[in-house]
Amino acid sequence: MDTKLDPSRDDLPLMANTSHILVKHYVLDLDVDFESQIIEGTIVLFFESGKKQSGSTKEPCRSESNEACRFRMPEPCHSPVTDTRTFSSKTRSNDFTICGKGEKDTSGKDGNHDNREQASGISSSKYCCDTGNHGSEDFLLVLDCCDLSVLKVEEVDVAAVPGIEKLTRSPKLTVVSEELRNQIVCELVTLPADRWREQLDYYARCSQAPGCGELLFDTDTWSLQIRKTGAQTATDFPHAIRIRYSTKPQGRSVTWTSDQSGRPCVYTMGSPINNRALFPCQEPPVAMSTWQATVRAAASFVVLMSGENSAKPTQLREGCSSWHYYVTMPMPASTFTIAVGSWTEMKPETCSSNDLAAERSLSPSEADFRYVGICGHMEYPCRFQNPSATIQEIIPHRVFAPLCLKGACQETLLQLVPPCLSAAHRVLGTHPFSRLDILIVPGNFPSLGMASPHIIFLSQSVLTGNSHLCGTRLCHEVAHAWFGLAIGARDWTEEWLSEGFATHLEDVFWAKAQQLDPHEAQEQQELKACLRWCRLQDEVRNSPEEMQVLRPNKEKTGHVSDSGSSVVKHGLNPEKVFMQVHYLKGYFLLRFLAQRLGDDTYFAFLRKFVHTFHGQLILSQDFLQMLLENIPEEKRLELSVENIFRDWLESSGIPQPLQRERQAGAECGLARQVSVEVEKWIRMNRRPRKRKRRETEEVFEKLLPDQLVLLLEHLLEQKTLNPRTLQSLERAYRLTQQDAEVRHRWCELIIKHKYTKAYKDVERFLQEDQAMGIYLYGELMVSEDSRQQQVARRCFELTKEQMDRSSAQVVAEMLF
Repeated sequence: MDTKLDPSRDDLPLMANTSHILVKHYVLDLDVDFESQIIEGTIVLFFESGKKQSGSTKEPCRSESNEACRFRMPEPCHSPVTDTRTFSSKTRSNDFTICGKGEKDTSGKDGNHDNREQASGISSSKYCCDTGNHGSEDFLLVLDCCDLSVLKVEEVDVAAVPGIEKLTRSPKLTVVSEELRNQIVCELVTLPADRWREQLDYYARCSQAPGCGELLFDTDTWSLQIRKTGAQTATDFPHAIRIRYSTKPQGRSVTWTSDQSGRPCVYTMGSPINNRALFPCQEPPVAMSTWQATVRAAASFVVLMSGENSAKPTQLREGCSSWHYYVTMPMPASTFTIAVGSWTEMKPETCSSNDLAAERSLSPSEADFRYVGICGHMEYPCRFQNPSATIQEIIPHRVFAPLCLKGACQETLLQLVPPCLSAAHRVLGTHPFSRLDILIVPGNFPSLGMASPHIIFLSQSVLTGNSHLCGTRLCHEVAHAWFGLAIGARDWTEEWLSEGFATHLEDVFWAKAQQLDPHEAQEQQELKACLRWCRLQDEVRNSPEEMQVLRPNKEKTGHVSDSGSSVVKHGLNPEKVFMQVHYLKGYFLLRFLAQRLGDDTYFAFLRKFVHTFHGQLILSQDFLQMLLENIPEEKRLELSVENIFRDWLESSGIPQPLQRERQAGAECGLARQVSVEVEKWIRMNRRPRKRKRRETEEVFEKLLPDQLVLLLEHLLEQKTLNPRTLQSLERAYRLTQQDAEVRHRWCELIIKHKYTKAYKDVERFLQEDQAMGIYLYGELMVSEDSRQQQVARRCFELTKEQMDRSSAQVVAEMLF
């Protein structure tokens, strides 16, 4: 791994000036065209201005010259005269051909280049525009934007919507002004939560209102900049604007590929640049907004999104289907997710009446608003205020996948969803989201799973072997509903607040889902800790020290410039995607704290913490301060926020408290059993090919999947294992039929000992388990064995066109 870090290449800029103006709602109206691999249409943004964010210590960024932001002058235009009597909600402002067939756009005409070129110099002030009001200058709206073709930006005449006068103090709109339009939007975005349906309807109708003047705009590497002549402050700037744009086939927010059945699909894969190459937006997490989207695609496709409703298609005359989703819980724009493909809903063969009762859908309108005052977040229809939702153990859920994976889904995934959801509810209480879709994504998906509001992506790798890997990964992603989504990090460098919690909770959820007794649960969790300890040690040895720190900004964590812009440290480093430090060190910190308090006390506190902070963004100190306030004095033993920062969050390497714990700790029973089996294999490996007749055969015990992983980890430490031993090892445990975690270690053994007979297993893994295969490419190349290097290059040639961009970049650097 390259240990030289370059901030100009590695840091992700968040350009939006969220301190001056905030998007409160997005309305997307999009067409998906698979032939041209373009998503095109409009997005309407509704703003609220004048809310300054706290925590700012930096000077505002200023342009180095007047040429820093050059604007495209719009063609002369006039506000159209609209007969409001004939204007209806069915009017569509999108004049693109629905499901039209265009040519694939592979050019970079808007100054968008590859990752290295775009990231160059992003920490410099020249990438920050002066967005304040200085003298007679116009206010500048800055949105995060990349890899998009922006065609037109205009103000929306919300005053033209019939009945909109109900939101103003005027019974009739006679004189329409900018101030009146902004007043309408202000009233609209602040409607109380119990009027959410009415609010969504108004948003939809306003989004289809005519334009009333084009706005000046320009794009640079990382942003879209918009201004209106004469609007000198955020308050004066139009509070509803429409942007007409299209994505690019190589845009980094979505992946165009084929599913396991060979059919085309497109999905958001959790790009390092988030959604700014899907739609112009405010990326900083403080820009919490709601959204609604209408997406059209050919009738053979299913559109899944991170929406509250289980959308059904509306057939259109053009042979296309239209899908509509919405959310009423404000979330960062980065959580928006879409997947369009020939997905098939996988249904269980039987469904008990108890399951149906537990899964009864609860709409936000059922919330009891008598309890509005008990939540700390901004107002929205909150499930934590709904007595019925609080006791709903299993939320309504659906599973989607390509048809060819139907059997695998029914064998493993479908039967695991209810117990995992129920287990999560028993541990943390109210499910933050009202429903859940689960999608098995294409083979090029770069990780085992990804959670978004109301939807989880899972890799096909979790479907192989027994149910263990599928169950643990599902529990991990379900945990993100609470930590990562309902409670988000205010500073994205503090990933441990999401991944550390999900890693710690996956063990707890999975134990309850399996209905293990306390001793069995403890044993399995200790075994998992042993595996993670090995992984953390390896990670620390093989990664740059700077990237091992969980709170790299230290006392500046959460701080932004006066405009609201900032950078995410190492956010663009392609190797960061494959690092586990935030997962592992975060997990061990939470495990350390749970042991200090005792499980009962810790999880009672965690439920209290969730109830206090759901719907909000937090920093590490918010969690730690509340935790320490809930620890009895006798259990603190010199624990303090400062000590935890020093020992766990702001230092590289292995935390000292963890080092002491692992050195003093005794091996758990399941790990001891593995040690006995390892000795058997070492003895077997030492035996000569021709054995004495009286010599007894070794009898190998059946092992759990995590025990198999640990066994193979120990055997990887052996200098040599002969082919006979490796063949017996595979036969004894049927390693090629085990889950992907076990098969990955098996492939490592094959590579280390040049077991040529099983190279086909490595090739299969690299092609079918791309979410986990990156490390193996490095092992194949570092061996300097020509045959192994041929395997690596051959597999890369077969998969590189479909491979995730970051993964392909890392592998290419290994191979060439």
